[in-house]
Amino acid sequence: MRHEISLRDVKDLVGTEIGVSSWMTVDQTMIDTFADATNDHQFIHVDPERAAAESPFGGTIAHGFLTISLLSAMNYESLPVIREQTMGLNYGFDHIRFGSPVKTGSRIRGHFTLKEARFRGGAMLMTTYDISIEIENEKKPALTGSWTTIVQFDPKDRPEDA
Repeated sequence: MRHEISLRDVKDLVGTEIGVSSWMTVDQTMIDTFADATNDHQFIHVDPERAAAESPFGGTIAHGFLTISLLSAMNYESLPVIREQTMGLNYGFDHIRFGSPVKTGSRIRGHFTLKEARFRGGAMLMTTYDISIEIENEKKPALTGSWTTIVQFDPKDRPEDA
C-alpha cells in the first residue's frame, strides 16, 4: 500500500531509499509482447532455442529497454504519493548502465533513493532518484542510473520555505 507525503516532507527524504518494489517475474510472454511493440525481434530475446545454442546467456534475455520501462510500474507501486501532486512527468535519465542481463524467468525489483529535490518555478518540484533494478540471486543489478521526474502542483500548495 502506497503512503502519502506532503510537498514539505520531500526535502527531508533526500539521501534515503524511499521505495523498493515487489518482485516481478520477466517471462517470455512479456518479452515477446515488448518485442512486438518495439519491432525488436533479435533472437536473443525471442528465440529460446537459438539463444540457448548461440548466445552466452543460456537462453533468451529481456531487452534493456524493457527493463527500463518496468521502472514506471515499480515507481508507481513503491514510491510515496505526494498529496498535492496534480500531475507527474518524466524528465529523463542519466548514466543508465546495464550491469547484468535479465534472463527469461528471472525476478526483478526496483530500488529508489531520492538523490535531489528542488522546486522550480511556482508549481514544479524536480526530483532525481538513484535507481537500480535488482535481479533475484544475482550479485550485479540489471541496471543502475539516475532518473529525473517533475511533480506538478497548484502554486497555492507550494511550501512557504521552498
